[in-house]
Amino acid sequence: MEALERRGFHSTQATVSRDIREMNLVKKMGPEGRYHYQLPVENLTPEFDLKLRKIFRESITSYEVAQNIIVLKTLPGLASAACSALDGMRLPHLVGSLAGDDTAFLAMSDMESAVEFCKLIEHMLK
Repeated sequence: MEALERRGFHSTQATVSRDIREMNLVKKMGPEGRYHYQLPVENLTPEFDLKLRKIFRESITSYEVAQNIIVLKTLPGLASAACSALDGMRLPHLVGSLAGDDTAFLAMSDMESAVEFCKLIEHMLK
């Protein structure tokens, strides 16, 4: 909640907890011994896939192709959610994703795949 507040988003613990529940996030311990939230692999059902697409659509503010890399800009704090959504979509030409706070890098298998995926992004954002 403090991170949201620093970014200008005023929320309550109840709202944050509800959002975490709605996204079906689970708390996992990372290798450094700190807990973080992530999507559970077992929840990747067709209904969950629709939710992932909605999260992706609502978090993206812009995108740009740079060779075989796509740079996504998101609302503050949502780059990880956008990458999780993409990972859950099991896109054949998406090699991997890396998320910061409001920026994500998507490595596509080639430049043509990156351009085609940007067309899909454009369609999804409409």
